[in-house]
Amino acid sequence: MHRNFFLSKNLIFYGKTTKIMEKVEWYIFASLGTYFLISCILFSKFTREQKEPYMDEIFHVPQVQKYCEGRFNEWDPMITTLPGLYLVSVGIVKPSVWLVGWSGKVVCSTGMLRFINLLFSSGNLYLIYLILCKLHQTDKTASTSRRILSALALSSFPVLYFFTFLYYTDAGSTFFTLFAYLMCLYGSHKISGLLGFCAVMFRQTNIIWVVFCAGVLIAQKLTEAWKTKLTKKREDKVSTSTEASITEIKKVTQFMVEYILSTSNVKNLICLTWPYVMLLVGFLVFIVLNGGIVVGDRSSHEACLNFPQLFYFFSFTLAFSISHSLSYQKIVNFIQSLKKHPIFFLSLTALSLFLVWKFTYVHKYLLADNRHYPFYVWKKIFQKHRLVPFILVPGYIFAAWSFVDSLKSKSLFWNLMFCVCLVAAIVPQKLLEFRYYILPYLIYRLNIQVPSVFRLVLELGLYTIVNALTFYLFLNRTFHWSGSWEVQRFMW
Repeated sequence: MHRNFFLSKNLIFYGKTTKIMEKVEWYIFASLGTYFLISCILFSKFTREQKEPYMDEIFHVPQVQKYCEGRFNEWDPMITTLPGLYLVSVGIVKPSVWLVGWSGKVVCSTGMLRFINLLFSSGNLYLIYLILCKLHQTDKTASTSRRILSALALSSFPVLYFFTFLYYTDAGSTFFTLFAYLMCLYGSHKISGLLGFCAVMFRQTNIIWVVFCAGVLIAQKLTEAWKTKLTKKREDKVSTSTEASITEIKKVTQFMVEYILSTSNVKNLICLTWPYVMLLVGFLVFIVLNGGIVVGDRSSHEACLNFPQLFYFFSFTLAFSISHSLSYQKIVNFIQSLKKHPIFFLSLTALSLFLVWKFTYVHKYLLADNRHYPFYVWKKIFQKHRLVPFILVPGYIFAAWSFVDSLKSKSLFWNLMFCVCLVAAIVPQKLLEFRYYILPYLIYRLNIQVPSVFRLVLELGLYTIVNALTFYLFLNRTFHWSGSWEVQRFMW
C-alpha cells in the first residue's frame, strides 16, 4: 500500500514536471517564432530598399557566387576572412534550391544569401536561452520569463541584429562561437572544439574565444585547487582593506605559479583541454604558413597596441547595459570604493591618462568613412578638443569599475581568463569598430546575474528603440558623395 502511495506521488510529480517543461518549451518556441516573423518582415523591407550588395557585401556576394558555380579555386584578395561563411552558404542554398526546383538568378542571389543570416540570428536566440539556463540553473531568482526576456534582448542587441540583414560574417560567427561555448559548459569538449573550428573559419579572431572555452575549464580547476588549499590552511576570508588585497594578490600569484610549474597539473590540464589545444596549435601553424592572421589585403588590418580600445569597450558596455548596470546604489558603492582605495584609483587614473596619451591610434577609415556611426562619435566627441580624450578618463574608470563589479559573482580565475581574452580580442585592433565588441559583450552579459523583469523590459525597449532608429536612418536617410551617383547609407 505504501509502495503504491509513493508510486502515485511520483507519477503526479512527474506529470506536473512534464507539464511545466512543455509550458516552458511552448514559451521559448513562441518567442522564437515571433522573433523570426518580425525579422522576416524587416528583412523584406530591407531587401526591397537595398537590393544590390552594399559595403563589404560587394566582396562577399561575388565570392560566394563563384563557389555556387563550383569555382572554388578563385579568391578575391580584398577579402580578409576565411571562407567559412561561403562554404556554409553553399551547403544550405544549393540543396534548398534543388529541393524547391529553383534555378537562374535566384540561386545565390543577394537576398537568398542574406536570408541565411536570418536563420543564424534565430539560432542565436535559442543558443543564448540555453546558455542562460545552463549558467544560471542554480539561481532561483532567474525565472523562465526572465531568461526568455534576456534571450530576446540579447538576440536583438543592436550591433549584432543590424548585420543580420546584410551578408556579413557576424551572425554566423556569433552562432558558432556561442554554440562552442554552450557545448563547453555541458562538457562536450570535442564537439565544442569542432564548433570552435567553424567559428574560426568565419572569423580568425574567434580563436581567442576558443581559448576562452579552454580558459573556463582551467579556471574551474584552479578555483577547486585554491579552495582546497584555503580549506587545508583554514585561512580567513579575504579582507577588504587595500593592504590585505595586495597580500591576497601575491598569494594568488604564488599559487598560480606553483600550480603551473607542477608537471602533473599541466598534464591534467592538457588532457582536459586537448581539443582546444589542438585547434590552437593548428591555428598557430596557419599563421606561420600564411605569414599572418589576415588572409587577404593586410594594408588596412595592421595590429597595434591600442589600449584605449578597452576604455571604448567599457563605455560601450555601460551604455548598452545601462538599464541594469547603472543605479543610485551602484553610484554610492563606487564613491565608497573611491574613498576606501584612493591610492589604487589615483594610480589607475594616472595609468589610464598615460595609455590615452601614448597608445591612442586612429585608423584612416575612422576619419574618412562617414557612413559609419564611429565616424561621428570620433568627430563630434574626440575631435572637439585635444583634451577631450583625457577628460573622459574618469568616465572610463567608472565604466571599468561597473564592468568588474557586475562580474563579482564569477570566480577570480574566471575573471582573469575573461580579461586576458578581452585584451587579446580588442587591444590589437587599430580601427574603432563596434562589431569587434559583439562577442565580448555577449559573454559579459550572459555571465552577469539575470536582471529583474522590469530592468529586462527596459533593456529590450532600449534595444528596440536603437534598432528602429538604425533601420530608419539606413532605409530613409540616404545621401550621395560628391561626384558619385551611388546611394550611401548610415550604418554601424
